[in-house]
Amino acid sequence: MQLYSPEQPDAQEFDGENLITATNAKAVQKVVVDDRDSLLSVLSDRVQAWLHELGNQEDLIEIILDLGRPPQARYRDAEKEMEDKDVTEDEINGVISRLSPFGDDNRAGIERTLHRIACMRNRNGKVVGLTCRVGRAVFGTTRIIEDLVLSGRSILMLGRPGVGKTTMLREVARVLADQAHKRVVVVDTSNEIAGDGDIAHPAIGNARRMQVKTPAQQHAVMIEAVENHMPQIIIIDEIGTEQDAAAARTIAERGVQLVATAHGNALENLLLNPTLSDLVGGVQTVTLGDEEARRRGSQKSVLERKAPPSFDALVEIQAWDRVAVHAELASTVDTLLRGFPVSPEVRWLDIEGVVQEGIGESSTLPTVSPPQESGGWGGGGYIDRRGGSRGRGSSNRRQPRAMPTAGFSSTLVKTPIRDTIPLREANPIITSKATKVFSFGVSRERFLDTARTLGIGAEIASSVQEADMVLTTKTHYRNRGESLHYAQEKGLPIYVLRKNTQMQMEQFLKSLSAGWGGDGRARLGDAMEETEEAVMQVIEGGPSVELTPQSSYIRRLQHQLAERYNLGSASMGREPQRRVVIFQT
Repeated sequence: MQLYSPEQPDAQEFDGENLITATNAKAVQKVVVDDRDSLLSVLSDRVQAWLHELGNQEDLIEIILDLGRPPQARYRDAEKEMEDKDVTEDEINGVISRLSPFGDDNRAGIERTLHRIACMRNRNGKVVGLTCRVGRAVFGTTRIIEDLVLSGRSILMLGRPGVGKTTMLREVARVLADQAHKRVVVVDTSNEIAGDGDIAHPAIGNARRMQVKTPAQQHAVMIEAVENHMPQIIIIDEIGTEQDAAAARTIAERGVQLVATAHGNALENLLLNPTLSDLVGGVQTVTLGDEEARRRGSQKSVLERKAPPSFDALVEIQAWDRVAVHAELASTVDTLLRGFPVSPEVRWLDIEGVVQEGIGESSTLPTVSPPQESGGWGGGGYIDRRGGSRGRGSSNRRQPRAMPTAGFSSTLVKTPIRDTIPLREANPIITSKATKVFSFGVSRERFLDTARTLGIGAEIASSVQEADMVLTTKTHYRNRGESLHYAQEKGLPIYVLRKNTQMQMEQFLKSLSAGWGGDGRARLGDAMEETEEAVMQVIEGGPSVELTPQSSYIRRLQHQLAERYNLGSASMGREPQRRVVIFQT
């Protein structure tokens, strides 16, 4: 048994057979149980001796035995190869003789353990290779998503192979069964969740386990569990087929909470997977009528969500102590399909075992061109630096660095500190009281005349490098010239007009000025001077500084200035009192 700190109350320990609550002892954040001796005992004597010589068995992940090749040991950060002699046929057969029979998925296990042995066969069906994976029960990993797990909502866990999906799923089953006192049924296709043999491993607590004869029958056993055993919660590992996805939808429609895993790095990848996209509602192409397409300012063929997702929330597992959470999965999928960027909530455990929260880097659906949403300033849409588009009337407008709750934490995106550059040199946005606009395909003379007539402080920038924002038309934005590519790479706001007319410019300038509130020049200048002072205070070691409430545009500039100096920033509060807080990361 391996114990990992930092300390945390109400920890639990494992005595080799049973999970027990720690009393009158130092509690720990997580407890790791792997029973490595049971796995080592099925190997040949020489491989066992070699592994003992290597040591560092706490980080051992897999043992590879391939016929005619030296044995390999894979650790978290390294691979070791035995130099003595190659694996023989007798060694492989000896390991097989000590295991339960291989199933249709070519997997076997060791009874009452979580270890998994997978085989490779030749064309005649003979076993010529073995992958012996160390199975570990890690108690305490669900704290990072405990609120979601206990909320009664269906959760899909996403992650690459080996990141810890099954480990976290196993702990979820125990927490829901033992702590929440729910009727939990685990559909255990490969006996990875509850171990090999007829008696489930204590790591799943009081949860019941249904074994699956063959992976092709996984979806049928999922339905059987609901129909025969009256569960409140179904736990399933590795949803991978259309039948599994359909079964998950059926379970969700019957009101049963479902917690499942699937392979994938992020939500965007899952949406592009034709087999599994149904888990998050599915994607369909919809042809709009001429009037609707003109109203949206988009192409006639657009992507939309086909149905409600089978899951309420999605968790991207990045490590055992770090996840990205999409708490409102349906709205997030809609946002991605419209071409808008999304920013997941990121959670991690600090060195003291305290759950920290922040906002991750925004992302968009990679294969979908951003639609030109109507609305915004003068009927154009705000085009995000990552290529998404935001219309004025959209309900999915998001500040990339905004916090989901009233509190705040540091963001995850950091930029190098500019050591000796004064603030006004490093931040061209505030070198002048007037905003510098680079016009691309927009009449400069007409724009300046309109700005002077309205009394709005705006200047034409001679180049995009000097600009605070870019103003263009829909036609020029579609063509994407070099200047627009540069603006998007630098994160400059891009505003799109439907046409190069004076009326469009008036609407744009009036909306921009209104967003600043009255005298745009004075409001922006005062706000950025306040931001300057706050940045200097925090850089010099002062406490966090809460700025005056501002419009979304000014808040964006404030976030950018903080980011340039490697400082954390977060938006908090609700409109019209939403404001930026600057702090040390």
